[in-house]
Amino acid sequence: MADHYALQTGTAPLGGGRHGRLTVIDLGNLRVPSGQVGACDPFVNLGNPVIVNVPSGDYPVRVTVADVSPEQDGSHLREAYLSLVLSPAESTAVEAAPGPTGPPPQGEFYVVPVSAGTVAFVDADAVARCMPHASTWYPDVFESADPNCWFDLMDADQPHPAGTANIVMPLAGDDENVVLSHSGWGDGRYPILQTRDANGALTGIHIDLIVVGAFVGEPASDPA
Repeated sequence: MADHYALQTGTAPLGGGRHGRLTVIDLGNLRVPSGQVGACDPFVNLGNPVIVNVPSGDYPVRVTVADVSPEQDGSHLREAYLSLVLSPAESTAVEAAPGPTGPPPQGEFYVVPVSAGTVAFVDADAVARCMPHASTWYPDVFESADPNCWFDLMDADQPHPAGTANIVMPLAGDDENVVLSHSGWGDGRYPILQTRDANGALTGIHIDLIVVGAFVGEPASDPA
């Protein structure tokens, strides 16, 4: 299905015979008490994410960033993967992640549709109780005069690099949160993958932002 470089350092192919250096950045933990991880563009589909079932718990989220500058001097960075780390074990296999009702057809994959240049992981079950009414999201939560609006938090370079954020939802009672990252080259449809260790246990869920490696396949129908 794909060359897979999530959570790796070193170099990866960029196409055209070029390679780019990879860096992995820790974005803190995501709370997943329901075991239903939602993958989405948070500014468009936060209330209707693609759901992947995992054991309930708190898991690290990391973004793998590729240096795509010709000089490899760090002047042009792009997010290559957003990853939910389920286990510290070494990953030895990569495959299409299943949706809430099972795996996609052979050779296909579920995708995150992106039209606001951002991807995120969230506990899908927590959105309904931890966010205000959806009609208020843009004017009051995403983009407002409040310095803690989500757009401003993503633009800030602390505590996480600009273009990323780990945000507690407004009505959270137990620190239920959303972890966000810019989506590589921007808008598109990005496959959701999962990795396994040598014993077949899940090690991670990954949104592949099609920045490094080669990818072959056709997207499955949108799960919605």
